Amino acid sequence: MDYRKTAGVIAVITPLWFLCVYLVMAGLRPEYSYMTKAISELGSVHAPHKWFWNVLGYVLPGLAIVFLGMGLGREFSDTSRYAWIPVFALAASGLCMVAAGIFPGNFVNRSATTMILHAVGSLGSGFAFLIAGFGFPMVFRKKAHWHWVVWPTLALVIAFVLSVVATGALRSIAMPGLGQRLGFACFFLWIGLAGLALARSSDLGKHDPVPINHDGRGGHSSEESNACRNP
Repeated sequence: MDYRKTAGVIAVITPLWFLCVYLVMAGLRPEYSYMTKAISELGSVHAPHKWFWNVLGYVLPGLAIVFLGMGLGREFSDTSRYAWIPVFALAASGLCMVAAGIFPGNFVNRSATTMILHAVGSLGSGFAFLIAGFGFPMVFRKKAHWHWVVWPTLALVIAFVLSVVATGALRSIAMPGLGQRLGFACFFLWIGLAGLALARSSDLGKHDPVPINHDGRGGHSSEESNACRNP
């Protein structure tokens, strides 16, 4: 199977994988509240089955995101000299998620080293995702069969930002967990959507059948057309 298609298919599966693991692990803890508890608390240092969650819920999805970043890098390596910025940012987001899984959060002692490293991984993943999310739409426009994904992915990034703002606002009504879950939903929907586009692109071929002019329209340039008419 083509490397890009493999990365794309794994990315499409990743949101479903994360959701299933999350529901199972949360269901094993009757006291766990979806509205008030952080998702990371499923893998905190004092949580039962913490390594199941950290490995299945953070490390594996993080590696899938790194794989997606590598696949997108291969897809757009020859289209834009700036494509490496969102590509590396997406890979960094995945690596930071892996780090968040390796270092469980300590929600009893928030000054503990493992909690600090977990927070760095979590916040770093979100920040790197913003760079990737706002950078990729310009890269996606370089290929005609990627145009359909430009606005949906951008909308999900904007929704992700709004969810972060909402998390702070929801603290006043003791529902901060809702905002965090909306943010995770936007994050993983973006991953799945980008993965779907990458998997489809591998079936369409590495290059666009019709080049994209600087004005964004397909077809040959006027110089090329004149050359064809006047050999």
